[in-house]
Amino acid sequence: MKPDKTAVKKTKKTASKKEKYVLRLYVAGQTQNSIRAIENIKHICEEYLKGLYSLEVVDIYQQPVLAKGDQIIAVPTLLRKLPLPLRKFIGDMSTTERILVGLDLRPKK
Repeated sequence: MKPDKTAVKKTKKTASKKEKYVLRLYVAGQTQNSIRAIENIKHICEEYLKGLYSLEVVDIYQQPVLAKGDQIIAVPTLLRKLPLPLRKFIGDMSTTERILVGLDLRPKK
C-alpha cells in the first residue's frame, strides 16, 4: 500500500514550520542604524518566528574576530546561519517584506 501523498505534504509543511532559525545581527556600537536594526529584527522575529529563533546581537567594536570570521563588510548585517543556506541582509532591517522573503517565510513575487 502506497502512503497518502496529501499526508506526506502536510507532514513536510509542519516540519518546516517548526524549523529553528539561528540569526546573528552585526552592529557597530549604539548608532541610530544599529538601534533601528535591532528593534526591527526583534519585531520581525517575534511576529513571524515566535519561539522558533535565537538571535545573537554582536557589536563589531567589542567582538571584531566574529565579524572577520563571518566576512562582514558592512553593518548592520543580519546573518541567517540556520536553516541553510546561509544568507546575509545588509541595512536597518526596515523592509520587512524583503527580510521575510530572504528568511523563506514568504514566497517570492
